[in-house]
Amino acid sequence: MKIIILFTLTCLLVCSHSKGQTQATPSKRKVPYDSALARKLGADAYGMKQYVIAFLKTGKVKIQDSTKRAELQMAHLRNIIRLSNEGKLLLAGPFMDKESPRGIYIFNVTTLEEARKLTETDPAIQAGTLEMELRPWYGSAAVMELLRIHHSIEKVSVAD
Repeated sequence: MKIIILFTLTCLLVCSHSKGQTQATPSKRKVPYDSALARKLGADAYGMKQYVIAFLKTGKVKIQDSTKRAELQMAHLRNIIRLSNEGKLLLAGPFMDKESPRGIYIFNVTTLEEARKLTETDPAIQAGTLEMELRPWYGSAAVMELLRIHHSIEKVSVAD
């Protein structure tokens, strides 16, 4: 009998907890919803959108000549800036340790194929010193605003 009562109480608790989770709770917004900005950024109802994230990994090719390595790095950085200026690359940067992956990109595209074509324009990928692992990613549409903000705080370009 105790088991039946315990089982019944457990079922009631689970059912009431589940019911509470499915009911919408009022939003406790501090900032009002901006439908025009959401539309501009391509945000869904959650303020999110699809991107492709790339993990830059050490490639199989090692360039020993320091001058050639520096030239390739500068070409890599210029390609990043070009993709950024085209609105295709929203975020790029190296990790601060020497481990792999070495850095990340967030592409403003929705398919792996689109991102693959963009990565093929990178001189470091072409040279084989870097490789990319591409993954679909669902993140805040606010990422779209990073470049605008970054340009207002960038004193010197990494490619100058």
